[in-house]
Amino acid sequence: MTQQDLANYLSDVEGLEGVELRQLRSFLKTSEEENILGNLYRMTTSDGHVKWVCLDHYQARYQEKQTQKLRDVVKLAQGEFDEQLGRITITLKSSFTAREFYDAIRKAKGVLELIIDLSWECTRNDLEQLEAALKNTRVSILRLDLRQFRMSFGSKLLSTTTHYDILFRYRELPNMKLVHVVLPMEFFKLPYMQRKAPEISPNHCKFSFGLVAGSIGRKEFGRLAEALKINSALTTLYLEDNSIGDNGAQALSEALKTNWTLTTLDLRKNSIGSIGAQALAEALKNNSALTTLYLNSNSIGDNGAQALAEALKNNSTLTTLDLQSNSIWYKGLLAFSDAPKTNSTLVTLELQDNLFRNKIALVLSKALKSNSILTTLDFAGNSIEDNGVQALAEALKTNLALTMLYLTGNSIGYNGAQALTDALKTNSALTMLYLASNSIGDNGSQALAEALKINSTLTSLDLAGNSIGGNGARALAEALSINSTLTILDLWCNSIGDNGAQALAEALKTNLTLTTLYLRNNLIGTNGALALSKALRINSILITLDLTGNSVGDKGAQTLAKTLKINSTLTTLDLAVNSIGDDGAQALAEAFKTNSTLATLDLAGNLIGINGALAMAL
Repeated sequence: MTQQDLANYLSDVEGLEGVELRQLRSFLKTSEEENILGNLYRMTTSDGHVKWVCLDHYQARYQEKQTQKLRDVVKLAQGEFDEQLGRITITLKSSFTAREFYDAIRKAKGVLELIIDLSWECTRNDLEQLEAALKNTRVSILRLDLRQFRMSFGSKLLSTTTHYDILFRYRELPNMKLVHVVLPMEFFKLPYMQRKAPEISPNHCKFSFGLVAGSIGRKEFGRLAEALKINSALTTLYLEDNSIGDNGAQALSEALKTNWTLTTLDLRKNSIGSIGAQALAEALKNNSALTTLYLNSNSIGDNGAQALAEALKNNSTLTTLDLQSNSIWYKGLLAFSDAPKTNSTLVTLELQDNLFRNKIALVLSKALKSNSILTTLDFAGNSIEDNGVQALAEALKTNLALTMLYLTGNSIGYNGAQALTDALKTNSALTMLYLASNSIGDNGSQALAEALKINSTLTSLDLAGNSIGGNGARALAEALSINSTLTILDLWCNSIGDNGAQALAEALKTNLTLTTLYLRNNLIGTNGALALSKALRINSILITLDLTGNSVGDKGAQTLAKTLKINSTLTTLDLAVNSIGDDGAQALAEAFKTNSTLATLDLAGNLIGINGALAMAL
């Protein structure tokens, strides 16, 4: 590398190096070759001293120093910095804190995604300072939340087009690929909502607005609906819990007939009845932009459901439809059973907590046999019982599309579990199965364990709250010794006891895939904790273990602490409500001196006194 090449390089990274390397750059432009010795460069500091600097080491030390400063700023603001992803989530409550943060991200150079809440009376200058800082970063995703502006100031912020245009300028930054801005309610009152977005940015950055109102008056909502007819910037609209009713839904439906940019609409808890749902259904027949519609916790009933199902026959863009808790009965579900025959885009259908019974599950199972698109079906809390799940299980034997099935709280019992077992032996698509609170007992658990020995696609199984005891746990443990795909097993709130825990511990010694094991409230006691501790000295796969509410005591905690000195993979350990005192806490604190992988340890609700607390604090 010549002197001029190095000088040019230093110009490119000037923001990284600081005053000394800027002086080095100047020196290299004018100095002779004898001032370069290997990888060392002669420079003069600001106070006149001559120093020889290894450029690579200087850069590394400088960068680490700036990264640590960024960590400190984020921590002080109670934010989160995921260095692996380069993502920071932070709430800035003053211009002073904001300036410190902006300076830190500009120098650290390791941030790729920013999720920022500007939660004070900021000015145009504050927004421009953020823009200036972003120009010198690698940030490509910006999510800016302005909803916490004080209402007295929000209207001032958005009272001129200059402030509005600053937000659009963010998308023109060189590295930016996605900008999403959540605006306050005052934005509804302004004419700028009705303007079109600027031309596409040179770097094809996706730009969107989100509006989280919280409480919209009739007048403001009318303006919003009118603005949506021509607005070409808004892609996401959250209107949860605003009581817009059927009239509001009708107004939105008119807007959706001409709006071609809105992709996500959240209308949860809005007192929308069948009339409002029918109006929205009419809009869906022609709208080709909306992909996600949340209508849960309304009262659309069978008539509303029938209208939406009919719309799906023509709609070719909607991928997610949430109809939880909508008083839908037989006729409504019957209509949806026909929709998959003609619709080729809907992949997620949420029907949790409606008024279905097992006969309706029979209807839906027929639709699943011919469906090749729907990937997620939420049928939780519908009392379909064993007969209903038997019908669904029959459909799973031939269905090749469904990957997630939620059947929580359906009283399927042993017979239902057995039916699903038969299906899982042949099904090659389902990856997540949620069966919490279904009273399957040991027999049901043993049946499902047989399926796990054969099935090679299921990765997550939720069996929480199913009255599973030691026998059921032993059967599952035996399956884990053979199964090579399951990564998550949830056994919360069962009664596996120490014998069940010991069986699972033996399985962990040889299992090479399970990464998450939930054993909260399972009566495993000290002996169960001892067995799991020994397993973790061998297992190098498990990263999350939840032992909350298991009475492991000080002895169990001490044994786990010894294991933590050896184990290098566990990142999350939950030991809340376990009768752990000072002795257990001190042992765990000692383990932290050598363990560098455990990131989360929950000790809430224990019996830790001052000595234990001091040990953990050191």
